[in-house]
Amino acid sequence: MKAKRLIGLAAALCLLGTITACNKTPVTPTATAAPSAPAIAFKAGKYQGTAMGYNANVVLDVTFSDNAITDIAISSEAETAHVGKPAYDILFPWIKEYTSTGVDVVSGATFTSRAVLAAVEDAAKKAGCDAAALKKGAKAFELVAGTKVTGTYDVVVIGAGGAGMAAAAAAAQAGATVLVMEKEVEMGGNTLVAGGALQIVQPSLVWDPANPDATTGIYEPTGEKVEKIHSDTGRLSVLTMILNWNEKPFDGTVEDAAAIKDVDDYDLPNRGVHAEYLPTLKALKEQITKYKAYADAKMAKGATEKDLINFDSVEMHIFQTYYGGMRLNNEKNEWIYSKYELVKQMCEEASEIKPWYSEMGTIFSNNTLSTLIGCMWQRINGIIGGVVDGVEYKATGFGDNSGKWAGYFKAPEGVVLKANSKNKIMTRTTATELVKDSTGRIVGVKGKMFDGTEVEVTATKGVVLATGGYGANIEMVLKTNEYWNAEDLTSSILTTNRSLAQGEGIVMAQAVGAGVTGMGWTQLMPIGWANNGNLAGGNGEDVIFISPAGTANAGKRYVNESAERDVLAQGAFDFGGDKGLFIQVTNAKSMGSSSGKTVEGREYIVTLTEAAALLKIDESVLKQTITEYDAFLIGASATPSSPAKTAYRNLIGECEKDAAGKYKTETYKIGSLSVRYLAPSTHHTMGGLTVDTERRVIDTAGKIIPGLYAAGEVTGGFFAGNRLGGNATTEILTAGRIAGNSAAAGK
Repeated sequence: MKAKRLIGLAAALCLLGTITACNKTPVTPTATAAPSAPAIAFKAGKYQGTAMGYNANVVLDVTFSDNAITDIAISSEAETAHVGKPAYDILFPWIKEYTSTGVDVVSGATFTSRAVLAAVEDAAKKAGCDAAALKKGAKAFELVAGTKVTGTYDVVVIGAGGAGMAAAAAAAQAGATVLVMEKEVEMGGNTLVAGGALQIVQPSLVWDPANPDATTGIYEPTGEKVEKIHSDTGRLSVLTMILNWNEKPFDGTVEDAAAIKDVDDYDLPNRGVHAEYLPTLKALKEQITKYKAYADAKMAKGATEKDLINFDSVEMHIFQTYYGGMRLNNEKNEWIYSKYELVKQMCEEASEIKPWYSEMGTIFSNNTLSTLIGCMWQRINGIIGGVVDGVEYKATGFGDNSGKWAGYFKAPEGVVLKANSKNKIMTRTTATELVKDSTGRIVGVKGKMFDGTEVEVTATKGVVLATGGYGANIEMVLKTNEYWNAEDLTSSILTTNRSLAQGEGIVMAQAVGAGVTGMGWTQLMPIGWANNGNLAGGNGEDVIFISPAGTANAGKRYVNESAERDVLAQGAFDFGGDKGLFIQVTNAKSMGSSSGKTVEGREYIVTLTEAAALLKIDESVLKQTITEYDAFLIGASATPSSPAKTAYRNLIGECEKDAAGKYKTETYKIGSLSVRYLAPSTHHTMGGLTVDTERRVIDTAGKIIPGLYAAGEVTGGFFAGNRLGGNATTEILTAGRIAGNSAAAGK
């Protein structure tokens, strides 16, 4: 039966007067007396059961006595660490205690929970017990609420994702006592399953106007000498576009709405610029002019664009966030663009994030800048892992999130818990209501633990909402949508998000008068796995996207793969198959590939002939698409294949280079390919609570709600109609830090 749950760990067991329930402590549920169920019998012995989990089969060895389940052991599995894996430690004891698969699934680990229950039923069937009987169980499953838990803290943070843990760490460092309430089993939120990379300008790695011929720089926080990165082919065209951007006041006039089919039809450079962004544009143009002089001189001597040191600046980051998110609604009668003061603050204060986290134990890559899908520029900073209490955690392979978990969650958790013995992180505890006093100030939070135990805590300085967006709440996405066509964004669309992304934090804040902004804008991740919607990962510079068999464009490119995410998603709907299905093709050895291994239903490592057979596409068409694309890169053609890209990097095929680094065109061939089945999924919701630069929540009348702060995807105003890849983590961490400091100071 359904438990009276929502959250938590053990309540009154731990404490009298102040809160406990922290840090993933196992809890044994208390059962009420219930009528005995029909006797369950097994053929004693050990049997193996199998069921499909989130990533692969979950295979369990289950041992039965004549009338009980005595042991459950994992034979093999590949569930996501800190997301699905925690379900094992919770479900195994429940299943054994109740001799039942009629127990609750673990919130946040639904796929893994279902797999565990199904695998046990599979084993039980082999032991002579059918699934229906086992679901009823030897005794009924029920959790009983404990005594109400209360406590008082300076700052209460709701949500232990990226923004929440940043806020908690900042508040704790500022001397505040801190309670974090997290509805899932472990810290992590949606940040844990996101890419985790950040858009941050790194002066040490890019062109230096004070020393234009420098090829190395010094990463100032550590004093490390680093090699500057080189440009991609196509970047100069972007800089030229910005250099020619009209400086007149922005003109949003739409004379013929029907003529605007996609973002390129906006003709943004000729529409001008919003007044608050004009100083940034002018400063950026001066920077680009100096860089172009450097580039022209180098290329006049025979250098290619790839020989140039890459250009970047904070102004470039600000301006790309601005124009990369400026969009028209679906009716083509209203523009949306990012709030200047929020974007400027994010881009400027981003430089402080890596040093701050590094002090907590996080390990970043300080000598590389990469790209990821829809990021628009080479400024992606990667996370490696973290060192906590002398133990180093790193990702061990593709799909392993141990590095992110250590760097973004375990490291700040250590700061929070060591700052004050009172500080707590309550998992499996859902906030349900913000408490307001007679003056209108937010002074606390009500909630429930997973067993139904009520929680009510007081926040003397402030409450920080860090509950994330609503990308997994498809009903809410559809209800608020102002951008996507109804035939494309439907109730059947999948999501990259964990099921936790429901938007309840926004609703909770609205109940106390909070205003919202940009709620009609949901970002679709163009490269979701077609079979489950999960984030596939990758970039646009190393790949080509082609239409699948059965479409008029089968085997051919249809989009600038380095474009913004909404452009790529719309292209998939327009030129792809059912639900936007499309095919990504790349060199199996390049960064555009993922694990480098065939994964049935997702990615295949194949030859050209095998790819054509797999995709049911004419081999000659596929070969022509690849060779025409590569011809421009190796110098065999002066004209790029259509559509042209804003940035190119690696070949799809293979070609040798001479001693000078020039391609030997006669050696070109198509070798091993990575072929992936992808489709758009809901990914990020740009709309949310209205906040100021202190991350104070603003009400519907434009006034500050005292005591209430917000950070991360629960807020709006930063990214308008489209977010650049990598900007979410940047905003989450900078905003969390700001909100934590503001709350601790009672601003």
